[in-house]
Amino acid sequence: MRESPAGLRRLVEAGVKALGFDLVDVELGGGGHRSTLRVYIDSPRGVTVDDCAAVSRQLSAVLDVEDPIRESYMLEVSSPGLDRPLATPEHFRRYMGELVKVKTVADIGGRRNFRGRLLTADDARITVEVDGQPLELTYEAIERARLVPKFD
Repeated sequence: MRESPAGLRRLVEAGVKALGFDLVDVELGGGGHRSTLRVYIDSPRGVTVDDCAAVSRQLSAVLDVEDPIRESYMLEVSSPGLDRPLATPEHFRRYMGELVKVKTVADIGGRRNFRGRLLTADDARITVEVDGQPLELTYEAIERARLVPKFD
């Protein structure tokens, strides 16, 4: 890869925001002969297949010009799904009150996986109610976080 992961994310985010969507996550994975660049987008009104196609066309043009990825790759653009990842303070703020799963970088009380209600989120940390007790975590302490899907 020619561009750093942070640089690739900035490049993709600019293209996504130009069309009025929020960037949820960027993943470059796979290997072998062809990698896959997965881009997850969202908006308050939701995301349609046509939205994904429009963002894909926009990003294809940007990526062709900037050429941030050395190897051959396939571009996939989709919505984040029901168990969407939470990665930025804005994501966490948007889903306060919802159930979340959080994996921490290091053990906390002998465990790394937590499930509970997201109580608060600011620019530095979140608070999750786990087993009836508040658990405060800085963003640096979080390896991965996702919404827990609701099936009403």
